[in-house]
Amino acid sequence: MAHRLLPGRRSLLKGSLAVSAGLALPAFTRSGRPSAEWGVQAGDVTRDSALVWVRSDWPARMIVETSATESFRSVRRVRGPLIGPGTDFTGTARLRGLPPGEQVHYRVLLADPDDPRRTSAPVAGTFRTVPDRRRDGVRFVWSGDLAGQGWGINPAFGGYRIFDAMARLDPDFFLFSGDTVYADGPVAATAELPDGSLWRNVTTEEKSKVAETLAEFRGNFRYNLLDENLRRFNARVPSIVQWDDHEVRNNWYPGQRIADTDTRYTEKSVDVLAARARRAFGEYFPVPTLRPGAREGRVHRVLRQGPLLDVFVLDMRTYRNANSPGDQTVDPQGILGREQLDWLKRELARSRAVWKVIAADMPVGLVVPDTTEGRPHVEAVAQGDPGAPLGRELQIAELLRFVKHRRITGTVWLTADVHHTSAQHYRPARAAFGDFEPFWEFVSGPLNAGAFPATALDGTFGPERVFVKAPDTANVSPAGGYQFFGEVDIDGDSGELTVRLREMDGTVLFRKTLQPGLVGQ
Repeated sequence: MAHRLLPGRRSLLKGSLAVSAGLALPAFTRSGRPSAEWGVQAGDVTRDSALVWVRSDWPARMIVETSATESFRSVRRVRGPLIGPGTDFTGTARLRGLPPGEQVHYRVLLADPDDPRRTSAPVAGTFRTVPDRRRDGVRFVWSGDLAGQGWGINPAFGGYRIFDAMARLDPDFFLFSGDTVYADGPVAATAELPDGSLWRNVTTEEKSKVAETLAEFRGNFRYNLLDENLRRFNARVPSIVQWDDHEVRNNWYPGQRIADTDTRYTEKSVDVLAARARRAFGEYFPVPTLRPGAREGRVHRVLRQGPLLDVFVLDMRTYRNANSPGDQTVDPQGILGREQLDWLKRELARSRAVWKVIAADMPVGLVVPDTTEGRPHVEAVAQGDPGAPLGRELQIAELLRFVKHRRITGTVWLTADVHHTSAQHYRPARAAFGDFEPFWEFVSGPLNAGAFPATALDGTFGPERVFVKAPDTANVSPAGGYQFFGEVDIDGDSGELTVRLREMDGTVLFRKTLQPGLVGQ
C-alpha cells in the first residue's frame, strides 16, 4: 500500500513534540502579541480544501500560511477571520485550491488588529489532502468518549496518552465518534481508585459543575485542549467530528425538560442547553456546516475521501423522538428524523466509492437503556425485544432494506458510545427481520473515560458478537485499562478493508478483513 510518512512531515512532528513538551498546561499572559497556545487543528479535509482552526488569547486576525515543505520557503498566505469574544476567540479559515493527495504544511499566525506587524509566534501543523488515485489507499482511526465519569487529565498517568498511540499509525484522519466532551460530568481534583490510591485530575472552574451557560460549555472544550497529547495529535492528524449526548447532557432528546429534583441544573430546558452546546461545539471544532454564518447548521454530512471511501456522518441526537419503551409499531421520526434518513438514502445511492462508512454515534443492535427519568426507556435503537422491528428499529429496517434492494455495496458501520470495544456481525438468517444483506458493526472507545461491561444484544437484526473486550464492573478508570480505539486500513491495490480494534497502547485485539464490491458480507 503506497502510504508513507513524508520525511518533511516527520521532521516537523519531531519539532512539534519538542515544543509541546513545554506546554503541558498553557499559560496565557498578554505580552504585547497575541498567542495561539491552544494549538491548531484541521478538519473535514477534501481533495482540494481543508478547514484550519486556532484560538487566540485576545482579539486578533487569523492568518494561515501553507507550503509544500516544512521549510516554508515558498508560502501561500490566506487571510482568515478577525476573531474575538463573539466566538470565544476561536477562528476557522478555509483553505482552497490545494493539490490532491499531497502533504500540506501549514502555520497559523495571529496578528494584532491595531498593528499587523505584531504577530504571534507561528503554530505549525500538517495534513494530507484526499488522493485522486485509488492506489494511495486510506487509513484512519476512530473512537469516542473523552474525559467522562470524572476521569479527566491526570498528568501522572500521562494525560490523554491514547492520542499518541493513534498518531503513531500515521492516519489520514481521525473520526471522533461523539461524546467529545462531558458537559454534564464535573471533574473533581481527585477520585479514589480500587486499590485506595488517588487519580488526580487537572481541574478548571468550568469543569467544576454541569455546563449550563455558553461560557461553561466553551470551558468544557477548552479543558480537553489543556492536554499536550491532544494538542500534538491535532497538529498532525485532521479530524472528522460528530456529537452525541454528553456534549449537552446524558441521554438528552429534543423537547426534554429536566426534572425539578435535579438541582444541578437551574436551566431546565434541554433545547436551550443544546443550542448553547451546539454553538460551542461549532466554535471549537472545524466543522463546515456549523461555522458562524454557515447556511446549514447541522452535524450530519458526507465526506468524500477519494475513490475508495465516503464517510457518512450521522446525527442520532438532534432529530430523534423522545426516549420511550420503544414499542411503537409506527415511528416515522425515529432516531434520525425523516429528513436525515432521506438524505442518507439519497447520498448512499449516489456514492461511487468502494466503501461507505456509516459513522453512527450510537450502535444498532446493542441495547442501551435510559433510566435517567426513572423509567426503563430506550436510549439508542434496540429495545431488547428480539421480534419484528419496533420503535426506532423501524427506521433502521427501512435503511437496511433500501441498501439491499438498491444493491449498495461496501457499507460498514462504525460507532463508540458504550465504553467497550466489540465487533458485531448482523445476518438475516438469525434475524426476526430478514429483508437486508449481512453487515458488520465495529465499536470502539472510550478514549479517556470510565469503561463499562458489554451491553445485551437485541435479536431483531440478527447480531452475533464475534469479539468483545469489556470489564466486568462499571466505571473502570483509565488506570484499569479498557481504553480503546479502532483503525480502518483500505488497501489501494486490492480494495480490501481491514478493521483492527486496538487497546490504549496500540496493541491489536481483533482484526477483520472485508472484501470490496459486495452488497453484504
